[in-house]
Amino acid sequence: MAGRALALIVGAAVLALTLGPLILVALHAEGGWSADLSALRFTLVQAALSAVISVALAIPVARALARRRFPGRRALVALLGAPFLLPVIVAVLGLLAVFGRSGILNQTLGGFGLPAIRIYGLHGVVLAHVFLNMPLAVRLILHGWQAIPAERFRLATALGLGPRGVRRHLERPMLVEVLPGTLVLIFVICLTSFAVALTLGGGPKATTLELALYQALRFQFDLGRAASLSALQFALCGAAVLIAARVAVPGGFGRGLDRAVAQGPAGWRMGVDAAVIAAAAAFLLVPLGAVALRGAPALLDLPSSVWGAAGRSVGIALISTALTGGAALALALTPGRWVEVVAMLPLAASSLVMGTGLFLGLFPFLAPEVVALPVTVLVNATLALPFAFRILRPAATSLARDYGMLAASVGMTGLARLRWLTLPRLAGPLGFAGGVTAALSMGDLGVIALFAAPDAPTLPLLVQQLLGAYRMDQAAGAALLLVILSFGLFWMFDKGGRRA
Repeated sequence: MAGRALALIVGAAVLALTLGPLILVALHAEGGWSADLSALRFTLVQAALSAVISVALAIPVARALARRRFPGRRALVALLGAPFLLPVIVAVLGLLAVFGRSGILNQTLGGFGLPAIRIYGLHGVVLAHVFLNMPLAVRLILHGWQAIPAERFRLATALGLGPRGVRRHLERPMLVEVLPGTLVLIFVICLTSFAVALTLGGGPKATTLELALYQALRFQFDLGRAASLSALQFALCGAAVLIAARVAVPGGFGRGLDRAVAQGPAGWRMGVDAAVIAAAAAFLLVPLGAVALRGAPALLDLPSSVWGAAGRSVGIALISTALTGGAALALALTPGRWVEVVAMLPLAASSLVMGTGLFLGLFPFLAPEVVALPVTVLVNATLALPFAFRILRPAATSLARDYGMLAASVGMTGLARLRWLTLPRLAGPLGFAGGVTAALSMGDLGVIALFAAPDAPTLPLLVQQLLGAYRMDQAAGAALLLVILSFGLFWMFDKGGRRA
């Protein structure tokens, strides 16, 4: 009963933090919808283009990884998970080092007397989203490929099916099942990508709803327009999340004996697979390598403001992780459909929408900078809850199924059950969920942009400010520090959970 009561309290808090700001936004909402249609159109267009291009590029990469074995393959597949945890502002800095005005690509084009390309605008926003989301699409599609039992491929070979036949009877049905969900998921992610639009968008023709919301609140102080934009953004994200929840990804190939799939076809197809894998690896590694090379010399000569901002970010990440871990565990251990609905609800709200609601509620009583850090902690903890819950829920369900009756028969309840059964058995998923939460919180550049005082930014906000001031070396050094701290926290929590 105590666990259920705690879950009810956590659920009420999540509902208050998610829907409360929305109600405050609705109370302040005014007209002006027609003036923001261009932002709505750009938001939808960039998200749709980003999702389609990311998935289209991911298909050949996933197929090449699925049918080839080579040294370093496991490390490359693991690297594909890194962009999800990589702070967005660092990814943008890496892309600027390659595709920016003084980047590697434009210097090469200049050497051949060709005109330079510009990264700002729609194509820059789409490029950044493809960089961040194409690896995620590869992982999801690769999982679908690996779910096809090896026995099916051997049967296809025995029946004399060539590559075209395998593609028609095995690969195409799998893609029909996997691609809709992957497309919608990336579309939802791109709807709320504030940092990319802030650094590479801008201007009347390249403004997303979130960027227009930030400008209305931060620079114009137009509360009515900010409220209208927040309501529109929440409705858009909510509709997209509902669609994503309805797009099922069933597994239609049955079970196999978990044998390894035979090496793919030889000849020119092997060369094509090698080229595809090399191009994908270069697309991911060159921007990150450029940030590391430029930031490493400046790492030991960073101003004190960077270290202060780093301390604030680490503090926010640790407190957010503690709150998210406790809330996710309480909900994951509680049976019921309502728990899943409450835990996934924050996916429909972006940090800027939640921040706008809290700003509207707190501004009459407190200066925004006074509550910047507590508000950032609460918003980060709430937004990370769906990811932590999804990691913990399957393990918690298995724990209840395998040990629930035994624990009840010996009277193991309350804190004793938590200490001797739940925490030891869920230490691994808890550590992984903590690592993901800490990394996501370290890289967040949403609500803090609304509340922070100019002299007290977090590390991602400081990197964005250094970029805006064209202090590129210091920005690269601070970005490298942000990457080290983000992945360091992830490694610390994940490793700690697996050792427990």
